[in-house]
Amino acid sequence: MISAVVLTKNEEKNLERCLRSLQWCSEIIVIDDNSTDKTLEIAQEFRTKIFKKDLNEDFAQQRNFALRQGFDGELSRTAQGEWVLFVDADEEVSRELKDEILRETKEALVNGFYLKRKDYLFGKWLKYGETGNFKILRLGRRGAGLWERGVDEIWKINGLTKTLQTPLLHYPHQTIKEFLESINERSSLNAKVFYSQGKRAGFFEWLKPFLKFIQNYFFKLGFLDGIQGFLLAVLMSFHSFLVRGKLFLLWKKEGGWK
Repeated sequence: MISAVVLTKNEEKNLERCLRSLQWCSEIIVIDDNSTDKTLEIAQEFRTKIFKKDLNEDFAQQRNFALRQGFDGELSRTAQGEWVLFVDADEEVSRELKDEILRETKEALVNGFYLKRKDYLFGKWLKYGETGNFKILRLGRRGAGLWERGVDEIWKINGLTKTLQTPLLHYPHQTIKEFLESINERSSLNAKVFYSQGKRAGFFEWLKPFLKFIQNYFFKLGFLDGIQGFLLAVLMSFHSFLVRGKLFLLWKKEGGWK
């Protein structure tokens, strides 16, 4: 039995594609952070369980909510499947990936599976750069571990893991405006996480945005993806710069940096 979990926040552009690709799962759980568009209307059209929960700038606790027992005093678990599959609203599980998941979890000797991810950005499937060899732990046994870190969260699963071969399809921000809005939000959250950990943007930290571009565009062959590869390298470098700039301002605001 596999439970699929989808976190949402104003995802009317993506959600239908995502939910259609999950109809083979035993249950589909949507955890919504106060959407104001048609997200919930779309979710209700499918076989889903909908829970409304404030994100509170913490993606890990939003995901852990789907794993833990009890919801507002109820005794039933949010996710009831032996396996839990986390899929973002802008992602899609292909038929081939579905078949591999069902096959691999049938008699699995591991507690979790990494999923490779294939990005479709600005009209092109990317093969290189930062997203070219990207994989994330998204499928695991319920009870094998919890998510950590408020943003760019990581699922810490105990025991053995394995990597599936069929990629999860990803349709991230399809306009520069959407990409920049996401970068602005995520960089603020990352800066707050680093600040809470006592980290500062020292001299070498300020070199990382430039080095990130060099790594993604040249060493990871992002230039082979054409203008889309160049744009991604620039935007992710900009994200890195914003994190450090906002971290500096947080320390300055608190009087810890003159």
